[in-house]
This record gives sequence, structure tokens and C-alpha cells, in this order.
Amino acid sequence: YRSVVDATAKNPSAIQCGRDETRLQSLEAANTLLDEIQRGLQSYLELKRIAFPRFFFLSNDEMLEILSETKDPRRVQPHLRKCFEGIDSVTFEKNEEDDREYIVAMNSIEGEEVPFNTFIEPAKANGAVEKWLCEVESSMIEAVEKQCAAGVHAYATTERKKWVLEWPGQVVLLGSQIYWTRDVAEALRNEKSNPGSVKKVAEKCDRQLKEIIELVRGDLTPLQRKTLSALVVMDVHNRDVSRKLAEEGVSSERDFAWLSQLRAMYELKKVQKDDGSYDNKETVMLRMMNASVEYGYEYLGNSSRLVITPLTDRCYRTLMGAIHLNLGGAPEGPAGTGKTETTKDLAKALARQCVVFNCSDSLDYLTMARFFKGLASSGAWACFDEFNRIDLEVLSVIAQQVLEIQIAVKNNVKKFFFEGSELTLRPTCNVFITMNPGYAGRSELPDNLKALFRTVAMMVPDYALISEILLYSDGYLNARGCARK
Repeated sequence: YRSVVDATAKNPSAIQCGRDETRLQSLEAANTLLDEIQRGLQSYLELKRIAFPRFFFLSNDEMLEILSETKDPRRVQPHLRKCFEGIDSVTFEKNEEDDREYIVAMNSIEGEEVPFNTFIEPAKANGAVEKWLCEVESSMIEAVEKQCAAGVHAYATTERKKWVLEWPGQVVLLGSQIYWTRDVAEALRNEKSNPGSVKKVAEKCDRQLKEIIELVRGDLTPLQRKTLSALVVMDVHNRDVSRKLAEEGVSSERDFAWLSQLRAMYELKKVQKDDGSYDNKETVMLRMMNASVEYGYEYLGNSSRLVITPLTDRCYRTLMGAIHLNLGGAPEGPAGTGKTETTKDLAKALARQCVVFNCSDSLDYLTMARFFKGLASSGAWACFDEFNRIDLEVLSVIAQQVLEIQIAVKNNVKKFFFEGSELTLRPTCNVFITMNPGYAGRSELPDNLKALFRTVAMMVPDYALISEILLYSDGYLNARGCARK
């Protein structure tokens, strides 16, 4: 290309350029070579992506940036956020005994540090970034699991006001949810023999909420304030649910008013080992109606939570029901009603990685195939925003792709072939879509695609309730009066 341009610059006559027959041939040959290089690059990147599935969610340019930093692992830091939702950076420490560098902790963007139980030595990977990133992923899950177990056990022996400031935000939210579930379930069991048990739980929730609001008004670090702000949002909801159960006189754990709540339980679960035998493992299970999902232990940092209104509750029920039936969820409604946010918030409640993808009419099935490969092999969730903007021809291919993944999950397979690659399947993966019906340039979903999703209509949010809870989380005690205004 350079020689052609140089020759043209020296002799810029159009007729002279046009008479040179070799020029066209050399450009055509260069084009063929370039195609081969592109194909080679694609297959090289595909290998790296299969080795570390979270790479599927990155563009080729981002991947090349990461893979070019093989010598110095510290230079991968800026790209960590693209692979892990909650990890902004990792802490490197040099061991003076063996003079090696280890990754010892992960940090969220809010500045929360969670230590790893298993340290990682990036130098061992011999420049293969994907190898030590896989180790970061397993160390992250192990660290969150250990922190949750320790935090839940510490709750019973520590005063709640102290406990909420001693643990990472994610552990605080999960621990308080587990103990609230336990208290209400116990009160419902005792309600017949000891009337007023549920009311006592509601009063206890009220006391706990006031204590936390008092704390919020005190002197806190920005990190603690962020944790408590999210905790107040959850506490207000728990208090309101407890009150409602007491007012309605619910006295059974099998009552729908209680079953339709998202309940967190710490219990033993049978896990199959590689040799086929079973082992008991303590884990957190989240239940809603007849759906039961294991907590994902994905590190989410110290993130805020969505205010739970009757609308988000109904959306949760539909999405959890869809997960139980091994289908996707499809919230639909006008802009600004919280379709995407509710899906993301449910992912936070279940500690799953949720990748949001904005759809456009220029999307082709190959881009989508790459994305689905990432979902199936990383076990993440995807939320496709404004899904019905995609062209109808592409939608029918997508229907086939989603169906293949759903069948693989249903059949409980370990590996399966998808779009020319053999992938290891993680059954926690799921596809959610949001739609704005009735807008110009939106296609109607084909029937074979509709059948793979459960829809829920999202209409006007309850703004008064949302502002009331947000005021509470900022330390206002008379939040209801202010919120109505």
C-alpha cells in the first residue's frame, strides 16, 4: 500500500496510474492476505476467549490491549472492570522470602478491600493473561463465600450496629436478609400458639431501621455510608413486609403473601464431586414462590440497591418464575419504568454477573453468537436492552441460538457444541430482554422467540414510595411526609 501511494505521489497523473496493470493485482493480493490475517486473528482470540470466557464480552481491540500486556500484570488493571463487575483493581504484594509478586486482595471502585484466601502468582502463567485471570475469578468466588460464611456466623454474637460497619457491603446485605428471613419464618410457625409473634418481628425491624438511620446521621466514612444507604433500602422493605403480614393475620409459612417474597436461607446443600460421590456444603439459597436459586458469590463491590416497590416485586416474581422454568425474562413498557434496573438488581440479589447490551438495527447474528458463547461458558446473565430494534431476519436466528443454550441447560450437559466451538456450559447463564413496544422502527418478535421468554408489563413507578425510602437512606426520620410533598 505504501509503495503504491509513494509511486502515485511521485507521478500524480490519473492516466499514468490507470495504465499500470500490476497495481490492481497487487492491491487484490494484499486484500486477500489481509482477510487471511483477520481470520487468523479471530481464531487466536477465540482460543483466548474459550480459555477465559469473560473475554467474550470485550471487543477485539480491548482484547488485544489486554493480551499485549503479558510482561507486566499490573498494566492489566485498567481493564479489570470490563471483566469483573465489582473489581476495580487488585492488590499486588511482593513476598520478601522468595522475591515473587502475588495478588493478595481485590478492591471495589468505592475503595472496599476484600482479601483473597488463595494468593495468585501471575508470573507462573508465563505471560498467559487468561490463566491468571481465571485464578482471580476462582479466588474472588472463594473469598466472597468465606466472607459471607464468617459474616453470617458473626451476626449472632455481635451487636447489629457494630456488625454492619465491620463487614463488606455485600456480606452486610446478605447477612441481614438471612436473619430477617429466619425471624419471620420462626414467627409464622409460632403465630398460632403465640399470637402477635409476627407483629413483634415488625416492631424489631422498626427498631433496627431507626438504629441504622441514627448511624447514618453520625460520623461515617464514605464507604460505610454507602453500605448503610443500601442496607436502609432493604430494611425499609423488610419492615413493610413484616407489617403487612401482621396486618393480614398470616400464620403459615405456606401462605402466598410470604412465599412471594425473596427469602435468603443459609443451609446445607448436596454437591456432586468429580468422582461421583456427594458432599454436603453450606451455602446460601434464595427462594421465591417455587423457584430456588443458589447465591452466585460474584463480587459486586459496595453497590447501591434498587428501592423495592410493588411493581419491582411483581417483576421479580415473573423473572424468578422464568428462571425456575429455565426460560428468559422479558420486561416491557415505556422508557424510564425501571426494566433494565430491575433485572440488574435481581442479578445483584442473586450475586450474578449481569452484562447489559444495547441492541441496534445494525446487529448481526455473528456478534450475537459471540455474546451467547460468553454467556454459556461464563454462567453470566445478559440483559439485551431494546431487543425489538434488531432486524427480523436476525431475530429468527437468535431464537435458535437461545433455544440451543436453554436445551443444553435443561439436559444438564457439561459440554456442548455451539456455533462451531465446543464450550463448557455453566448452567447459571440466562438471557433477559427489555422492550419498548409501539415505537417506530421496532419489530414484532417472531413466535419461536416469544415462546422462550416470560413477559411482564412495567408501567408507572411509585415515585412517592421511592423518594420516601431514598430520604430514609440519607438519614431523614420523617421521610414519609417529605416524600409526599
